[in-house]
Order: sequence, then C-alpha cells, then structure tokens
Amino acid sequence: MNEPQSNTKTPGTRREFLKTSGQIAAVGALAGVAVPRVHAASDDTIKIGLVGCGGRGTGAVANALNLSSAFGPIKLVAMADVFESNLESKRTALERKFKDKMDVPPERRFVSFDGFKNVIDSVGKGGVAIFTTPCAFRWVHYQYAIERGINVFMEKPVCPDAPAGRKMLELNKEAEKKNLKVGVGLMVRHCRGRRELWDRIQNGEIGDILAMRAYRIAGPIASCFSKRRDQDKAYAGMSETLYQIKRFHSFLWASGGAFSDYNIHQIDECSWMKNDWPVEVHAMGGRHYKTDRKDGLDFVDQNFDSYSVEYTYPDGSKLFFNGRNMIGCTNDFASYVHGTKGSGIVSMSSHTPGRVRLFNDQHPTRDDRAKNIMWKYPQPEANPYDLEWEDLINAIRNNERYNEVERGVRASMVTAMGRFAAHTGNKITWDEYKNNDHFFAPNADKLTFDGPAPLQLDPDGKYPVPMPGVITRKEYMSKRKA
Repeated sequence: MNEPQSNTKTPGTRREFLKTSGQIAAVGALAGVAVPRVHAASDDTIKIGLVGCGGRGTGAVANALNLSSAFGPIKLVAMADVFESNLESKRTALERKFKDKMDVPPERRFVSFDGFKNVIDSVGKGGVAIFTTPCAFRWVHYQYAIERGINVFMEKPVCPDAPAGRKMLELNKEAEKKNLKVGVGLMVRHCRGRRELWDRIQNGEIGDILAMRAYRIAGPIASCFSKRRDQDKAYAGMSETLYQIKRFHSFLWASGGAFSDYNIHQIDECSWMKNDWPVEVHAMGGRHYKTDRKDGLDFVDQNFDSYSVEYTYPDGSKLFFNGRNMIGCTNDFASYVHGTKGSGIVSMSSHTPGRVRLFNDQHPTRDDRAKNIMWKYPQPEANPYDLEWEDLINAIRNNERYNEVERGVRASMVTAMGRFAAHTGNKITWDEYKNNDHFFAPNADKLTFDGPAPLQLDPDGKYPVPMPGVITRKEYMSKRKA
C-alpha cells in the first residue's frame, strides 16, 4: 500500500508541516480579501456542482457561494441525488438565499445513481464537483472526476474501511499528476486559530506532548437509532438499498457508522497537534439500549452506544478518545493536549469557534479570566467552514498545487482503525489495519434503486452487528455465513 506518510517530527513552519502531512496547500487569503484573477478569460466564473443533497452538501454550497464577491464569480450549475425530495428541497432553500448565483434548470437536476457523472460533466474544466454523499461512494465519484480532469471538494470521511482507503490513494496518484485541486472537509485544519496553536505547540510552548484527550458525548445523533424499515410508515415502499442510504449513519458500509462520520474531526485535530499519526490502538465499546424497548420496536443501526479508544503514537504518548450517544448522560464536546510544561485546548465547544488557548499547568479551563492562561486566540474568529473554501478557491484561481486526499485518507483510516479495535475487541497496529481486507461495499459503483443492498438482513430479520471477541477478523458477519 502506498500509505500516507507520517508527519515529520522536526518542528518547523506551518507550511512545512502542511507539505509533510500531504496537504500541500497554500495558507490561503484572509477572509474578505480579494484574490487576484490570474486568467484573462472574459468569463472566469467557477462552476460548482453538488452530488449528495443533504445538510452538509447544502452547507458546502453555501460556503462556496458566500465567497463569490471577494474571490471572483462562483455559480452552482448542477445537482444530483438518489432522492428527488432531497434535491428539490435543498435547491429551493439555496435559491432563497443565492438566487443570482444559481443556474440549475430541470435538465441539470439528476435523480439517479449515475447522476454524479452528469454533474461532473456540467461543471467542466476549472469547476468543482462537491461530493457529500455517504463516503462509500467517494472512490466511485472521485474516479470519474479524475478521468474528466475536474477539481473536487469531498466531505470527510473519504473512506469507511481500509480497502476503500487504499483505492482512494491509488486513484489520487493520477489526480496529483493532473494537478487537480482537491479539498477534504476536515475544516478544522483551516482554522487560523488552530494553525497558530499548532505553531506554538511545535515551538515548545507547552513542552513535549505526553497525552491528549477528546470527548464527543451527546444524545442520539443523525440517523442512528432508526426504526426498522417495516416498522416505520415513512419508509413504506422504499427499497432496502435506498433505506440504508437514507439512514446512512446507521450502517457501516455507507458511512463508517457514527464513529467515523462524527469522531474523525477530533482524532484528526489531535494528531495534527501531535504532528504525527497513531501506530496502535486499543478500544472497547458496547450496545446498551438498542433492543427491548417498551414500544416493541428495535433499533437497527450497527453502532455501539459508547466507545473508549486509546491511540498510541510512535513515541509512546497517547490520545484517549471517548464517544457516547445516550440520553440522560453528561454531554461534552472538547479536545485537550497535555505537555511537559503546560496544556492546551484544541476544541472547546463543537468545531467553531475554536477559542483555542494554552495554559501554564495541567488545568485547561473554559474560563476566559483564568490566571493560568498563557495565550488565547483573539475573538471573534472566522468560520473554518468558510476558510476551507477560501483556501481551495484561492488555489484554483492562482493555480497552486492543492490536494488534501492523502491526509484525508490517513485521518479516515486511523479513525476506522479505532472503530475496528472496538468492534472486534482486538488491539491492532496501523501496519495491520492498513492491509485489512474487509471491504464493506466493493460494488458501490454498481448499486441500483431496486438491486440488492450491500448489507443483508439475517434470517431472524435483523442486521448483523459487531460482536467483540466473537467476530474478530471483521467488524460484522451475516449469520448466513457464520
């Protein structure tokens, strides 16, 4: 496997780190500053197209169109989804705010599994295809974009499992050769406050990092904790394939589950601060409230309710990640670093604003008046969801090399490695996981509306779930094959 390279251990400039981590991106213009137009064409509009019309897709389009004044004209010209209701509702919502920046007539609205090809063809050279479908389809869409020579913005994670990650890396070699500009939606990497925090940590302001800890604990999220298709009138008549795509957070093949889709941000941002990637992981978790409900309905998702993951880095330092989705429990959403001379906050309350800060002891606090604060980033700060688009559009306008896929694959696979360890009950190394052969959806490029779904119900009418200590070489296995 041509794996992403670990970041170098030598402290240096921010630009050096971005290069060594595979990001190879310019720092980008500051918010609101016009970018010079390097092309003399009479119409330098950047056309964008959306594949996957969910909430994150709509958000990405809005982030891009918001830049149209300072970064030159940008226009949405095509949309695709497998659900017409998704496409039309999101198109209507976008038109209310960006009517003069949209040109999506009926002939450029595609409701099919192959609609991504039409969108990519519609944006043309110099345009950007936005991929915000469940990540099982990422390699399918990316392959065609590369063939057509189209720039891409893809949401995280970029793969749900190791085989898909290897496939993305192989495809990306050609994207690099073509100098395609490719952004990956790990927007915290573009936060200016976190970049300065990284600089300060690498320059030794809190000493050597010994441990990091991150928490994403809340109630039920997204489409997890779904009712069975045959027990919910909302899905009457819907095919099994479409049902699983609609409830993609519930199924590992589609999204990597809630663990990968949500927790990747904090695992990535902590590894960034450490300036390295984990080489081993030990984890556990469990399903507590998935069945035996008073109403007689079963939750169908494959996720655990809680995860406790210990990542180990090459020097022996640790990242302790804790995730939980239960009602009635204490909630928390934060990331911390602890060094030999102090500590720091990477995330304090969700992803933005970062409100990052450093402390001269081991007691990081959210209190702005705390006496142990050594440094904090000034407020207000720019939204990193906007900044990641500023950096991408800036690279396109100025023809700078910009490709975040290698780093995005590594972050996705490191996250999946933690999930795999919890689901199997095995401690696992990076070298072992990167060669794992459990490909959840190898036929993602061949799915149809009425064809068989990648995940099949067991004879008892339930979906296979992880069984730590019982199923140890894969994350789940159908009882038909047990």
